[in-house]
Amino acid sequence: MVTFTACRSEPELVRPARPTPQETKALSDLDDQLSLRFYESIVGFFRGPPGESVRPGKVAKGIKAAVAGALVYYYPMAGRLQKIPGGNKLEVDCTGEGVMFVEAAADVRLEDLGQPLVPPYPCVEEFLADAGDTT
Repeated sequence: MVTFTACRSEPELVRPARPTPQETKALSDLDDQLSLRFYESIVGFFRGPPGESVRPGKVAKGIKAAVAGALVYYYPMAGRLQKIPGGNKLEVDCTGEGVMFVEAAADVRLEDLGQPLVPPYPCVEEFLADAGDTT
């Protein structure tokens, strides 16, 4: 087991790069199953450009810009789930609030985490941030 120290940024919301429609969208019966109502964290590992010394935050800045651009077209992802009044079904309130983003840096090389680097990742808890209240 490899040991290392990870430093996480404060969570921030990445909003769509341009204004998006303000509307609600009902979930389909397939998407609205009780067994699918949980929060999913995603961990991505990225290398800096080859031959360049990368300042902390440079790669994250590019990723945040790309996410903001994608949220223009996939704008429901930047909204919030809410219950439809009078029932237990959910809908997406397309608010454009954004998605949570946390940058993490560690004093370890990707190669030290194992080859190939596939889930479940070792020490993944070091990289994850608390999602807070997701209701």
